[in-house]
Amino acid sequence: MDTTAATLMPLADHDPLAIEALLDLVFGDNRHERTAYAIRQGADYLPALSYAALAPDGTLAGTIQAFPVALTDDAGRDHPLIMVGPVAVHPDRRDQGFGRALMAAQTSALDPRAPLPQMLIGDPAYYNPFGFHADYTAGWRCPGPWEAHRLLLRASNPAVLPATGMLGPWRG
Repeated sequence: MDTTAATLMPLADHDPLAIEALLDLVFGDNRHERTAYAIRQGADYLPALSYAALAPDGTLAGTIQAFPVALTDDAGRDHPLIMVGPVAVHPDRRDQGFGRALMAAQTSALDPRAPLPQMLIGDPAYYNPFGFHADYTAGWRCPGPWEAHRLLLRASNPAVLPATGMLGPWRG
């Protein structure tokens, strides 16, 4: 990606219809049936951690969103997390660095003094370089089907999170 010609901007500053059209194109119009949507059900995305990437011609090349979610432990206590995603890059713009730029923008926007743990459901080969791993999520459950190796966590101290629990919307 030519970073001098591309633009990253707050997602809230871009056309919501164009964002929805891109998400439908990338994930299908049945995307709302996916487990990730059940985890963040009813939550609004976090504007400070959600971005749009515009191609040099001004068209929407990609988006990234973040949502407040929780891991509810077996005692019923909620542990707040940030759910990363969806990360969507237009098929014509893949392998041009837009996804990496969106991930870098989001991860660098977190306060390094007290970052909330982040989780996502995605391809380990793509997200491992950003610090996401399945090493700590084996005992976590989701409200729908998921592949355990794709449930990934990025945390400076994962030991503060319970080893078991159910992912869902943040109710706090």
